[in-house]
Amino acid sequence: MKNKYITLISLITLMVLGSCKKDFLQQNDPDSIAVTNYFRSENDVLLAVNGCYSALRSGNTIGEGSDLWTDQRSDDTGTNDNQSNAGEPFQFNNFSLIPTNSYLYAHWLAMYTVIADCNVVLSNIDKVNFASANTKQQYKAEAEAIRALIYFHLVRQWGDVPLVTTQLTTAAQVTANTFRTPQATVYGQIVSDLKDAVNSPLPATQSTGTIGRLSLAAVNTLLGQVYLTMATTGDQSNKTANLNSALTYLTAAYNLKTFANLKDIPYTDVFDVTKKSTCPELIWQIVNKQGDPIYSSGIAANSQAKGETIDSQKPSSSVGDNVTHDLVNEYETNDARSTFSIKYANDPTVKDWFVTKFRDASSSAGINGYGGNDWILMRYADVILMLSEVNMYLGNNTAAIQYLDMVRARAGMPTYEVSSQTPAYSANFPTLKLAILHERRVELAFEHHRWFDLLRFFTTDELVTYFHAKSQSNFGLALLGNFTTKDRYYPIPFNEYKLNPVKMYQNPGY
Repeated sequence: MKNKYITLISLITLMVLGSCKKDFLQQNDPDSIAVTNYFRSENDVLLAVNGCYSALRSGNTIGEGSDLWTDQRSDDTGTNDNQSNAGEPFQFNNFSLIPTNSYLYAHWLAMYTVIADCNVVLSNIDKVNFASANTKQQYKAEAEAIRALIYFHLVRQWGDVPLVTTQLTTAAQVTANTFRTPQATVYGQIVSDLKDAVNSPLPATQSTGTIGRLSLAAVNTLLGQVYLTMATTGDQSNKTANLNSALTYLTAAYNLKTFANLKDIPYTDVFDVTKKSTCPELIWQIVNKQGDPIYSSGIAANSQAKGETIDSQKPSSSVGDNVTHDLVNEYETNDARSTFSIKYANDPTVKDWFVTKFRDASSSAGINGYGGNDWILMRYADVILMLSEVNMYLGNNTAAIQYLDMVRARAGMPTYEVSSQTPAYSANFPTLKLAILHERRVELAFEHHRWFDLLRFFTTDELVTYFHAKSQSNFGLALLGNFTTKDRYYPIPFNEYKLNPVKMYQNPGY
């Protein structure tokens, strides 16, 4: 199991995340600069915004190591080790999560650390005089969009969550903000932040010198996904309006692409470390530095199973990132994405499938596995499949199939019309909706989309039925029978619940 860690970067952040004793709050660090005195120049603001980006790298937020909260919660991956230090991580894919799980609490703390960082920027940016109003608006847009992204993750994982949009500087302010806010209000703030960002002077796309920073293509993608999620999981009286908004922003993102056809971009190019700065399919990524002990990527080395060398030169002593047989069986015959993304490890202590999608076996990464893989947050295949999905919900199946076939054509697969006439495909994916979900699964496998896709495609009751219909033999030690309606949301971490059991009420079933 990959190590999960968190770095609390400031006293302000600590105040947001939990209760503290008064005497601790009154202590001063002689080496620190008070936030009130920090923001004096444009560069100070830039460095603070860079800090917001940096916090996204952690596996406890949304970095490459954040699969515990996403893929391992789904039907794609998971650990089969339910003993010793793997006991708590095993709770996620075994659907036996409890409020005292320390990994879950670390995730909660880290996510609110990012929000606190963004709030510090937004609460202090007006103190600085900028030579250009556009520069100020760009920095503000970046902080708002990052805050919106984190709240989007939180509201899908926990439902009602505390909504804090200003810098908190006193214990009394922290106490006053320690309460869960209804999802609709949280989504309203997410939309407000993203609309500010989408109307800002952000660059249209990321380019040389701005790789890893937000663009209008990224913000439109996120806002479209937010509206699509609201349409499928929120107030159904607003479903059509939200779907039309999703279509508007996803189309805007699609129209900002710098390539003609998706099929012209080889699937392997998307994950090639030598092309990560030039591949036109990439919309936004967390940048890693090949060969650097601190800022390199470890996903290739950590994914690799014992006895294998396909991902990394670093020898592995583990099973790597284990793939469920349920996913292995879903790949269609001759789908090249399968042979690139997964492999069967023959080592006697493994004898199972592992992830090969993220590779860096170069001499620059070396035997320490200091890989150069960037962590992809958004890419155009995802946008195209969301456009397929939203058109399907709006009843425009012709357009939905056209978008679906763009992704299938790049993978060398037959069109949906042809495939749907074959017994195996039609039996497994009898509706266009299930065909789109299938395509998202095999196209975006291990990119941390699957759990959120399941929440969007199924109601809670439907999701219970979906999991229970699967074969237990394809999931190892993780018990599918444990999955119930309570697993739609995570439990509120006990340390947060106990601060105010009334206002920080626990989710049902925990």
